Amino acid sequence: MTDRDGLRSARAQLAALAGADPRPWLVDMPAAASPRAASVLMLFGVLDRLPAESREAAVSRDLDVLLLSRAATLRSHPGQVAFPGGRADPGDPDPVATALREAREETGLDPSGVDVLGALPEVPLAFSRHLVTPVLGWWRVPSPVRVVDEGESAAVFRAPVADLLDPARRGVTVIRRDGREWRGPAFTVGEHLVWGFTAMLLDALFDRLGWTEDWDRDRIVPLAPGG
Repeated sequence: MTDRDGLRSARAQLAALAGADPRPWLVDMPAAASPRAASVLMLFGVLDRLPAESREAAVSRDLDVLLLSRAATLRSHPGQVAFPGGRADPGDPDPVATALREAREETGLDPSGVDVLGALPEVPLAFSRHLVTPVLGWWRVPSPVRVVDEGESAAVFRAPVADLLDPARRGVTVIRRDGREWRGPAFTVGEHLVWGFTAMLLDALFDRLGWTEDWDRDRIVPLAPGG
């Protein structure tokens, strides 16, 4: 724990970011023509080991974040770790509703136990032609989560933030496509490698909150065959 962490609870830091930061989330992301609306739920909760009386004062290293691993049989981003989320349905009134609906459908969580802290600035994804709204949530009353549809997800898990912040578990992935090289942040959590869009969101979030610890930005983390 750092002195900065102790100044405010992690929940207050997340809420302040969601309510007051109008800047583009990832400034270097190119936009696509006629993108499809989508949302992801960045849901943070307190580790089960923390006593109930200490939860309001939880700091960053007391937290975990809900993630899932996409099924290897999917045509789009097979096997990648992602936040719960997906495209907006016509019946969704707003991006928050999309994020909560998708999270319930994908992980079985009970949305009534989630406090929505706010929607962060939209992120364009030119490659998949989406405009994604990250929704920041606090898991006030955690509910059991699981793989709901094996055709969509291979695993659902809560990743400790302490592991994500650990410099020894951080690195960069390198992708070469169409004669160009793309580098992005990566996190190793247990058997899972978090990279791509999900890792970019986590990296940006941690930077803005001041939670990031110095890590080796030249350390290459290899991707599994097939990416």
